[in-house]
Amino acid sequence: MDHIEAPLNAPMAYQYKSGHRGSNGAINKIFDQDRPAHDWYRFVLSFPPHFVREHIERFAINRDHRVLDPFCGAGTTIVECKKLGISSVGIEAHPFAHFVAQVKVDWSPDPENLIQHAEYIAEVARAQLEADGIEDDPFFRSINDHDRTHNHLRTLSPDLMQLLLKNSISPLPLHKVLVLLDTLKKHADKRFERHQRLALAKALPSSIGNLHFGPEVGVGPAKHDAPVIAAWLDGIYTIARDVRMLGDLNATRAIVHHADARSMAATVEPSSIDAVITSPPYPNEKDYTRTTRLESVLLGFIQSKSDLRALKQHLMRSNTRTVYTSDDDDRWVASHLRIQRLADTIESRRIELGKTSGFERLYARVTRLYFGGMARHFADLRTVLRPGAHLAYVVGDQASYFRVMIRTGELLADIARSLGYEVVGIDLFRTRTATASKEQLREEVLVLRWNG
Repeated sequence: MDHIEAPLNAPMAYQYKSGHRGSNGAINKIFDQDRPAHDWYRFVLSFPPHFVREHIERFAINRDHRVLDPFCGAGTTIVECKKLGISSVGIEAHPFAHFVAQVKVDWSPDPENLIQHAEYIAEVARAQLEADGIEDDPFFRSINDHDRTHNHLRTLSPDLMQLLLKNSISPLPLHKVLVLLDTLKKHADKRFERHQRLALAKALPSSIGNLHFGPEVGVGPAKHDAPVIAAWLDGIYTIARDVRMLGDLNATRAIVHHADARSMAATVEPSSIDAVITSPPYPNEKDYTRTTRLESVLLGFIQSKSDLRALKQHLMRSNTRTVYTSDDDDRWVASHLRIQRLADTIESRRIELGKTSGFERLYARVTRLYFGGMARHFADLRTVLRPGAHLAYVVGDQASYFRVMIRTGELLADIARSLGYEVVGIDLFRTRTATASKEQLREEVLVLRWNG
């Protein structure tokens, strides 16, 4: 896709360069000039800011309109809309992702005071670490110091440790994180508290923890140590730099609701949305709560197994880890013959292969629940759309269930059409390689129109 010029309504303080053309691999990358605010925290599975701009131009959206992202995630759509002076609203069911998106559209902190307060926090936290016999920067230690075992390190309760991916963070970096969090709590300043926590969230997975993404979340080699406070301050400096650039644009309204995209009519005003730009979960075996588990637990958004269960119950049923006995979204597609045949094929393949695990037995059911949940979403969405509203959904074909191909875009188009939407087209966004089969799968943009 071309990197387009900003629409004429874009604020003069923030303009985009044209002339960029990406390869298939690069088309989902973020451009350097797009990083302000977006780069405060990003999900590996999110779509890029230039995708939002391209569809804002395609749909002729301007400052008189309002854009919705019902699967808001880290807030790419609403951040980009705010940069362009366009009112937006996001819906996000995951409490940590909701927090991320909220902070990323708050450009109100004074950058100099933010830095001053963060550097004070860093000084206090480092003093506490020194009292514990620990330096924050591991590169300035001798070999003997590096290998020394520290006694009485702070840690999490066994119940919380069980919520984390095993070995996702090593004991010494965890101790430092807990010291920093304790210092942030004791010296909290409400003007900066959320941005300071977000800076830590960004550093946690890779700079501090042992996680890697490709795109699945995995645990890499353990870090004996990591410069926790330094990595956190880097995030603070990035936020302050970006707020200096974006602060004048803060007045544009951007709201993020903590809600379920399958039932948002009570949250978003009726007939208030002119465009939808989003990417829902795909029907596969990705447990999206694992991607942010380290940040969610350490920052207190998930504090027990019951918290995790409650969170999953408000998410789209896109994998077997989120299926519960009481789920009934499948009733929304009970008469959709193509989806029923697809689920039956998956179940037949399971029997043919002799697969008997509990999760494998759920593959057919989660397929029905996923498309039923999306049907429920499309039905509910109609109440908040204005006549003539445009919609763009990034979706991907999947072959996670015994390599039975799921043509996600085509099936969602069928569902949307049955609910009164006009299917404008299914555009190829890019292709990607399937993890198991290594075949090329289509990632598409389902483009719809609601004519009322």
